[in-house]
Amino acid sequence: MKNLITFMLLCSWYSVWAQSGVYVYEPKHTDGTKLKWTLNLEEDGTFIYHFLRDLSVVSKANTEENIYGKGTWLYEGNSVILFSKEADNLNGVYTLNLNKSKARYIKKSPRDTSSKIVKTALRFYESETFHIKGLELFKE
Repeated sequence: MKNLITFMLLCSWYSVWAQSGVYVYEPKHTDGTKLKWTLNLEEDGTFIYHFLRDLSVVSKANTEENIYGKGTWLYEGNSVILFSKEADNLNGVYTLNLNKSKARYIKKSPRDTSSKIVKTALRFYESETFHIKGLELFKE
């Protein structure tokens, strides 16, 4: 019985460890606009979200916009669920509320023996924040 409990605890810890890391999406724009989404999932179950929009190349002015969010995350099934609270908004820095946002964890199946390359990613399929739904972030 002790061995079974130890095994189950190790498996649950491994699943959290496997999903933790930095996920990024930075598309290339021909006009010089820079957009970058970053989600850092920590092993302790917390996350930090950062969105950067830099229009300084286009408008010749310092027009950089940074939006941050933070909270906790949980891996359930094949999904990562983000939780945020109003209390997470420290000094007005973490203003984005990602509460109940859900992302599917995507990776190559161990049964897939083809040479196809599948980058590990998170694809958001549910969020109360309109620009998050459909966003796909790739693990660094």
